[in-house]
Amino acid sequence: MPVPQDTTTERLRLDGTEFVLRLTSRDSRLGLLALHGGVEGGTAELAEEVAARTGATCLTFSQPSPPRTHISSHLLAETPSRTLETFLSAVSLTISLHGHLRPATPDAIFLGGSNREAARTLAAALRALTPSFTPVTDLTEIPSGLRGLHPRNPVNLTREGGVQLELPLTARTQGLRDVPPEDVVAGVTEGVRRLGA
Repeated sequence: MPVPQDTTTERLRLDGTEFVLRLTSRDSRLGLLALHGGVEGGTAELAEEVAARTGATCLTFSQPSPPRTHISSHLLAETPSRTLETFLSAVSLTISLHGHLRPATPDAIFLGGSNREAARTLAAALRALTPSFTPVTDLTEIPSGLRGLHPRNPVNLTREGGVQLELPLTARTQGLRDVPPEDVVAGVTEGVRRLGA
């Protein structure tokens, strides 16, 4: 039986960059978030697929027109948006999907954010289902810019905080397509289910 959902969109501008926000609301305490859709290929697609499989709420940001610009997460939170406000008030725990291009750690999936227990739960599911990637939860081993600990980062603004999942390119795309590999989709899906979406 399909999970009831409601989808809304909003357009906003920040520093000359246009964003389209797409919110799919479902009756769930957990939300999937992708703030850099198109800039960090495959993240929005992964968020939408995992949310559809688990019945979680999902919010994606995309940039419809080039040049696409990476804008820090906390700056997006500081931009007035009724859609982001709705998302943050509707869910308790957020999983925010991002991409990294760290050549020294091409197989690492970094799990930052303020909810360390949820990060370990997600890591256990990824470890079991994505053997070609290495989940990293120790904050001292995560590059400082990928830890997702800024107090205004949207991943930390829900009641239970959240997990910032930083995925290497091969964990979120297949060749030239922004389609995440099935084992990564399955691993994140299982992690969200363990968190009780």
